[in-house]
Amino acid sequence: MEQRTAGRSGLRVSRMGLATHTWGDRTGADEAAVQMTAFLDAGGTLVDTSPAYAAGGAQRVLAELLGDLVNRDDLVLSGCSGVVPVSAAEDGPAVPEPVRPAVDASRRGLLAQLDRTLRELGTDHLDLWSVGEWDPYTPLDEVAGTLEHAVRAGKARYVGVRGFSAWQLASLAALTPVVAAQHPYSLLARGAEEDLLPAARHHGTGLIAATPLAGGILTGKYRDGVPADSRGADEATAEEIRHRLDERANRVVDALVTAADGLGTSPLAVALAWIRDRPGVSSMIVGARDIGQLTGVLAAETLELPRAIAAALDDVSARPETGHE
Repeated sequence: MEQRTAGRSGLRVSRMGLATHTWGDRTGADEAAVQMTAFLDAGGTLVDTSPAYAAGGAQRVLAELLGDLVNRDDLVLSGCSGVVPVSAAEDGPAVPEPVRPAVDASRRGLLAQLDRTLRELGTDHLDLWSVGEWDPYTPLDEVAGTLEHAVRAGKARYVGVRGFSAWQLASLAALTPVVAAQHPYSLLARGAEEDLLPAARHHGTGLIAATPLAGGILTGKYRDGVPADSRGADEATAEEIRHRLDERANRVVDALVTAADGLGTSPLAVALAWIRDRPGVSSMIVGARDIGQLTGVLAAETLELPRAIAAALDDVSARPETGHE
Protein backbone atom coordinates (compact mmCIF):
# COMPACT_ATOMS: atom_id res chain seq x y z
CA MET A 1 0.00 0.00 0.00
CA GLU A 2 1.29 3.44 -0.93
CA GLN A 3 2.52 5.65 1.90
CA ARG A 4 1.99 9.41 1.98
CA THR A 5 3.13 12.21 4.22
CA ALA A 6 0.58 13.91 6.46
CA GLY A 7 0.59 17.46 5.11
CA ARG A 8 4.00 19.13 5.14
CA SER A 9 5.35 16.86 7.87
CA GLY A 10 7.62 13.86 8.01
CA LEU A 11 4.87 11.59 9.27
CA ARG A 12 4.22 8.85 6.73
CA VAL A 13 0.86 7.10 6.73
CA SER A 14 -0.77 4.51 4.52
CA ARG A 15 -3.18 6.20 2.14
CA MET A 16 -5.90 3.97 3.57
CA GLY A 17 -6.37 3.74 7.34
CA LEU A 18 -8.16 1.10 9.39
CA ALA A 19 -11.15 2.31 11.41
CA THR A 20 -11.87 0.71 14.79
CA HIS A 21 -15.08 2.54 15.73
CA THR A 22 -17.13 -0.69 15.78
CA TRP A 23 -14.56 -2.72 17.72
CA GLY A 24 -15.82 -3.77 21.10
CA ASP A 25 -19.38 -3.29 19.91
CA ARG A 26 -20.44 -4.76 16.57
CA THR A 27 -16.97 -6.19 15.92
CA GLY A 28 -15.58 -8.67 18.41
CA ALA A 29 -11.95 -9.31 19.30
CA ASP A 30 -11.51 -12.35 17.04
CA GLU A 31 -12.89 -10.54 14.00
CA ALA A 32 -10.77 -7.48 14.83
CA ALA A 33 -7.66 -9.67 14.86
CA VAL A 34 -8.50 -11.06 11.43
CA GLN A 35 -9.04 -7.56 10.06
CA MET A 36 -5.82 -6.22 11.55
CA THR A 37 -3.82 -9.09 10.03
CA ALA A 38 -5.32 -8.55 6.58
CA PHE A 39 -4.73 -4.80 6.81
CA LEU A 40 -1.07 -5.19 7.74
CA ASP A 41 -0.54 -7.87 5.09
CA ALA A 42 -1.82 -5.36 2.52
CA GLY A 43 0.81 -2.84 3.65
CA GLY A 44 -1.47 -0.68 5.78
CA THR A 45 -0.03 1.23 8.74
CA LEU A 46 -2.51 3.89 9.90
CA VAL A 47 -4.91 2.64 12.60
CA ASP A 48 -7.54 5.02 13.95
CA THR A 49 -8.93 4.80 17.46
CA SER A 50 -10.57 6.93 20.14
CA PRO A 51 -11.68 6.51 23.75
CA ALA A 52 -15.14 7.52 22.53
CA TYR A 53 -15.48 4.54 20.18
CA ALA A 54 -17.83 1.95 21.70
CA ALA A 55 -17.51 3.83 25.01
CA GLY A 56 -13.87 2.76 25.26
CA GLY A 57 -14.39 -0.76 23.91
CA ALA A 58 -12.41 -0.11 20.72
CA GLN A 59 -9.24 0.79 22.61
CA ARG A 60 -9.57 -2.27 24.84
CA VAL A 61 -9.84 -4.57 21.81
CA LEU A 62 -6.92 -2.85 20.10
CA ALA A 63 -4.83 -3.23 23.25
CA GLU A 64 -5.30 -7.01 23.08
CA LEU A 65 -3.77 -7.04 19.60
CA LEU A 66 -0.73 -4.88 20.29
CA GLY A 67 2.25 -6.97 21.16
CA ASP A 68 0.48 -10.32 20.87
CA LEU A 69 -0.62 -10.11 17.23
CA VAL A 70 1.17 -7.08 15.83
CA ASN A 71 4.37 -5.21 16.48
CA ARG A 72 3.58 -1.74 17.84
CA ASP A 73 6.35 -0.27 15.68
CA ASP A 74 4.61 -1.48 12.52
CA LEU A 75 1.63 0.79 13.20
CA VAL A 76 0.96 4.49 12.95
CA LEU A 77 -1.44 4.82 15.86
CA SER A 78 -3.85 7.73 15.56
CA GLY A 79 -5.89 8.60 18.64
CA CYS A 80 -7.59 11.59 20.14
CA SER A 81 -8.59 13.23 23.40
CA GLY A 82 -11.14 15.79 24.40
CA VAL A 83 -14.31 13.79 23.69
CA VAL A 84 -15.63 12.04 26.77
CA PRO A 85 -18.14 9.21 26.31
CA VAL A 86 -21.14 10.09 28.46
CA SER A 87 -21.56 6.48 29.55
CA ALA A 88 -18.00 6.59 30.89
CA ALA A 89 -18.77 9.41 33.33
CA GLU A 90 -18.07 8.47 36.95
CA ASP A 91 -21.05 7.03 38.82
CA GLY A 92 -23.28 7.81 35.85
CA PRO A 93 -25.61 5.39 34.08
CA ALA A 94 -24.90 4.22 30.55
CA VAL A 95 -26.41 6.60 28.01
CA PRO A 96 -27.73 5.55 24.58
CA GLU A 97 -25.28 6.18 21.75
CA PRO A 98 -27.29 8.97 20.04
CA VAL A 99 -26.64 11.24 23.06
CA ARG A 100 -23.81 13.63 22.24
CA PRO A 101 -20.67 13.03 24.32
CA ALA A 102 -19.15 15.75 26.48
CA VAL A 103 -16.25 17.85 25.18
CA ASP A 104 -13.27 18.80 27.34
CA ALA A 105 -10.15 20.15 25.62
CA SER A 106 -8.71 21.73 28.75
CA ARG A 107 -5.09 20.93 29.59
CA ARG A 108 -6.29 18.76 32.45
CA GLY A 109 -8.85 16.95 30.33
CA LEU A 110 -6.66 16.34 27.29
CA LEU A 111 -3.63 15.07 29.18
CA ALA A 112 -5.63 12.91 31.58
CA GLN A 113 -7.37 11.19 28.69
CA LEU A 114 -4.10 10.81 26.76
CA ASP A 115 -2.45 9.17 29.76
CA ARG A 116 -5.38 6.75 30.12
CA THR A 117 -5.20 5.87 26.44
CA LEU A 118 -1.47 5.18 26.61
CA ARG A 119 -1.89 2.99 29.69
CA GLU A 120 -4.76 1.09 28.12
CA LEU A 121 -2.92 0.49 24.84
CA GLY A 122 0.33 -0.39 26.62
CA THR A 123 2.39 2.10 24.62
CA ASP A 124 4.37 5.18 25.57
CA HIS A 125 3.22 7.34 22.66
CA LEU A 126 0.70 7.94 19.90
CA ASP A 127 2.09 8.66 16.46
CA LEU A 128 -0.74 11.11 15.78
CA TRP A 129 -2.64 12.66 18.68
CA SER A 130 -5.61 14.85 17.84
CA VAL A 131 -7.99 17.17 19.61
CA GLY A 132 -11.23 15.24 19.21
CA GLU A 133 -13.57 18.21 18.94
CA TRP A 134 -13.61 21.99 19.20
CA ASP A 135 -14.09 23.20 22.78
CA PRO A 136 -15.52 26.74 22.92
CA TYR A 137 -14.81 27.02 26.65
CA THR A 138 -11.05 26.40 26.60
CA PRO A 139 -8.67 29.17 25.47
CA LEU A 140 -6.95 28.23 22.23
CA ASP A 141 -3.49 29.05 23.52
CA GLU A 142 -4.09 26.52 26.30
CA VAL A 143 -4.98 23.86 23.73
CA ALA A 144 -1.90 24.70 21.63
CA GLY A 145 0.35 24.63 24.69
CA THR A 146 -1.03 21.25 25.71
CA LEU A 147 -0.33 19.78 22.28
CA GLU A 148 3.22 21.12 22.34
CA HIS A 149 3.76 19.76 25.85
CA ALA A 150 2.68 16.26 24.76
CA VAL A 151 5.15 16.33 21.87
CA ARG A 152 8.00 17.58 24.08
CA ALA A 153 7.19 14.91 26.68
CA GLY A 154 7.35 12.19 23.99
CA LYS A 155 3.72 11.15 24.46
CA ALA A 156 2.81 12.23 20.91
CA ARG A 157 4.96 12.37 17.81
CA TYR A 158 2.63 14.66 15.82
CA VAL A 159 -0.64 16.44 16.56
CA GLY A 160 -3.85 16.99 14.64
CA VAL A 161 -7.54 17.80 14.94
CA ARG A 162 -10.83 16.06 14.24
CA GLY A 163 -14.06 17.66 13.09
CA PHE A 164 -12.72 21.21 13.12
CA SER A 165 -14.10 23.84 10.74
CA ALA A 166 -11.74 25.85 8.54
CA TRP A 167 -11.51 28.83 10.87
CA GLN A 168 -11.02 26.58 13.89
CA LEU A 169 -8.18 24.73 12.16
CA ALA A 170 -6.59 27.98 10.97
CA SER A 171 -6.78 29.50 14.45
CA LEU A 172 -5.02 26.54 16.07
CA ALA A 173 -2.52 26.01 13.25
CA ALA A 174 -1.43 29.63 13.65
CA LEU A 175 -0.26 28.75 17.16
CA THR A 176 1.25 25.27 16.70
CA PRO A 177 1.93 22.89 13.78
CA VAL A 178 -1.11 20.73 12.97
CA VAL A 179 -0.19 17.96 10.53
CA ALA A 180 -3.59 16.32 10.02
CA ALA A 181 -7.27 17.24 10.06
CA GLN A 182 -9.72 14.34 10.18
CA HIS A 183 -13.05 15.34 8.67
CA PRO A 184 -15.99 13.74 6.80
CA TYR A 185 -15.31 13.77 3.06
CA SER A 186 -16.98 11.71 0.35
CA LEU A 187 -18.86 11.99 -2.91
CA LEU A 188 -21.91 12.88 -0.81
CA ALA A 189 -20.09 15.17 1.65
CA ARG A 190 -17.88 17.63 -0.20
CA GLY A 191 -18.21 20.57 2.16
CA ALA A 192 -14.51 20.33 3.06
CA GLU A 193 -13.70 21.65 -0.41
CA GLU A 194 -15.40 24.97 0.40
CA ASP A 195 -12.89 26.20 2.96
CA LEU A 196 -11.37 23.44 5.09
CA LEU A 197 -9.15 22.02 2.35
CA PRO A 198 -7.84 25.47 1.31
CA ALA A 199 -7.12 26.29 4.96
CA ALA A 200 -5.39 22.93 5.44
CA ARG A 201 -3.29 23.46 2.34
CA HIS A 202 -2.25 26.93 3.53
CA HIS A 203 -1.13 25.62 6.93
CA GLY A 204 0.54 22.46 5.64
CA THR A 205 -2.12 20.19 7.11
CA GLY A 206 -3.13 16.95 5.42
CA LEU A 207 -6.77 15.88 5.30
CA ILE A 208 -7.70 12.45 6.62
CA ALA A 209 -11.07 11.64 5.07
CA ALA A 210 -13.57 10.16 7.51
CA THR A 211 -16.69 8.23 6.44
CA PRO A 212 -15.56 8.14 2.77
CA LEU A 213 -18.39 5.72 1.95
CA ALA A 214 -21.06 7.96 3.51
CA GLY A 215 -22.17 5.35 6.01
CA GLY A 216 -22.27 2.62 3.36
CA ILE A 217 -24.53 4.50 0.94
CA LEU A 218 -21.80 4.65 -1.69
CA THR A 219 -21.42 0.87 -1.73
CA GLY A 220 -24.79 0.70 -3.50
CA LYS A 221 -26.31 -1.50 -0.79
CA TYR A 222 -29.38 0.77 -0.44
CA ARG A 223 -30.35 0.84 -4.13
CA ASP A 224 -33.10 -1.74 -3.68
CA GLY A 225 -34.11 -1.06 -0.10
CA VAL A 226 -32.60 -1.23 3.38
CA PRO A 227 -30.72 -4.47 4.16
CA ALA A 228 -31.62 -5.94 7.54
CA ASP A 229 -27.99 -6.00 8.70
CA SER A 230 -27.14 -2.45 7.57
CA ARG A 231 -26.79 0.80 9.50
CA GLY A 232 -29.98 1.94 7.82
CA ALA A 233 -31.83 -0.77 9.71
CA ASP A 234 -30.14 0.03 13.03
CA GLU A 235 -32.37 2.14 15.26
CA ALA A 236 -29.40 4.22 16.43
CA THR A 237 -28.24 5.21 12.93
CA ALA A 238 -31.27 4.67 10.68
CA GLU A 239 -32.45 8.28 10.66
CA GLU A 240 -29.02 9.59 9.66
CA ILE A 241 -28.75 7.13 6.77
CA ARG A 242 -32.28 7.52 5.48
CA HIS A 243 -32.04 11.30 5.59
CA ARG A 244 -29.21 11.10 3.06
CA LEU A 245 -30.96 8.72 0.67
CA ASP A 246 -32.19 11.50 -1.62
CA GLU A 247 -32.21 12.07 -5.39
CA ARG A 248 -28.63 13.31 -5.41
CA ALA A 249 -27.46 10.18 -3.60
CA ASN A 250 -29.32 8.05 -6.12
CA ARG A 251 -27.62 9.84 -9.03
CA VAL A 252 -24.19 9.41 -7.47
CA VAL A 253 -24.73 5.73 -6.69
CA ASP A 254 -26.03 5.07 -10.22
CA ALA A 255 -22.89 6.72 -11.61
CA LEU A 256 -20.71 4.60 -9.32
CA VAL A 257 -22.45 1.41 -10.42
CA THR A 258 -22.01 2.33 -14.09
CA ALA A 259 -18.33 3.13 -13.59
CA ALA A 260 -17.76 -0.05 -11.58
CA ASP A 261 -19.39 -2.20 -14.26
CA GLY A 262 -17.15 -0.66 -16.90
CA LEU A 263 -14.01 -1.15 -14.82
CA GLY A 264 -14.85 -4.64 -13.58
CA THR A 265 -14.82 -3.63 -9.94
CA SER A 266 -17.24 -2.55 -7.17
CA PRO A 267 -18.95 0.80 -6.53
CA LEU A 268 -17.21 0.79 -3.15
CA ALA A 269 -13.78 0.63 -4.79
CA VAL A 270 -14.62 3.42 -7.22
CA ALA A 271 -15.88 5.69 -4.44
CA LEU A 272 -12.75 5.10 -2.36
CA ALA A 273 -10.40 5.62 -5.30
CA TRP A 274 -12.10 8.96 -6.07
CA ILE A 275 -11.58 10.22 -2.51
CA ARG A 276 -8.06 8.80 -2.25
CA ASP A 277 -6.90 10.80 -5.27
CA ARG A 278 -8.45 14.14 -4.32
CA PRO A 279 -5.95 17.00 -3.81
CA GLY A 280 -4.94 17.48 -0.19
CA VAL A 281 -6.00 14.02 1.01
CA SER A 282 -3.27 12.25 2.97
CA SER A 283 -5.35 9.21 3.91
CA MET A 284 -8.88 7.99 4.49
CA ILE A 285 -10.28 6.00 7.38
CA VAL A 286 -12.37 3.00 6.36
CA GLY A 287 -14.07 0.45 8.60
CA ALA A 288 -15.62 -2.92 7.90
CA ARG A 289 -18.10 -5.14 9.71
CA ASP A 290 -16.27 -8.31 8.74
CA ILE A 291 -13.29 -9.58 6.77
CA GLY A 292 -15.38 -9.93 3.63
CA GLN A 293 -16.12 -6.21 3.62
CA LEU A 294 -12.51 -5.36 4.42
CA THR A 295 -11.28 -7.47 1.51
CA GLY A 296 -13.44 -5.38 -0.79
CA VAL A 297 -12.12 -2.19 0.77
CA LEU A 298 -8.49 -3.23 0.37
CA ALA A 299 -9.11 -4.07 -3.30
CA ALA A 300 -9.59 -0.34 -3.93
CA GLU A 301 -5.90 0.23 -3.28
CA THR A 302 -4.92 -1.09 -6.71
CA LEU A 303 -7.68 0.69 -8.64
CA GLU A 304 -6.61 3.65 -10.75
CA LEU A 305 -9.54 5.72 -11.96
CA PRO A 306 -9.40 7.02 -15.54
CA ARG A 307 -9.55 10.82 -15.58
CA ALA A 308 -12.81 10.82 -17.50
CA ILE A 309 -14.53 8.72 -14.82
CA ALA A 310 -13.13 10.83 -11.98
CA ALA A 311 -14.35 13.98 -13.73
CA ALA A 312 -17.80 12.48 -14.33
CA LEU A 313 -18.12 11.59 -10.65
CA ASP A 314 -16.99 15.08 -9.75
CA ASP A 315 -19.77 16.53 -11.88
CA VAL A 316 -22.58 14.22 -10.79
CA SER A 317 -21.79 14.68 -7.09
CA ALA A 318 -21.64 18.49 -7.23
CA ARG A 319 -24.47 20.50 -5.73
CA PRO A 320 -25.84 22.99 -8.28
CA GLU A 321 -25.91 25.96 -5.93
CA THR A 322 -22.33 25.65 -4.66
CA GLY A 323 -20.56 23.15 -6.88
CA HIS A 324 -20.13 20.81 -3.90
CA GLU A 325 -21.76 19.95 -0.59
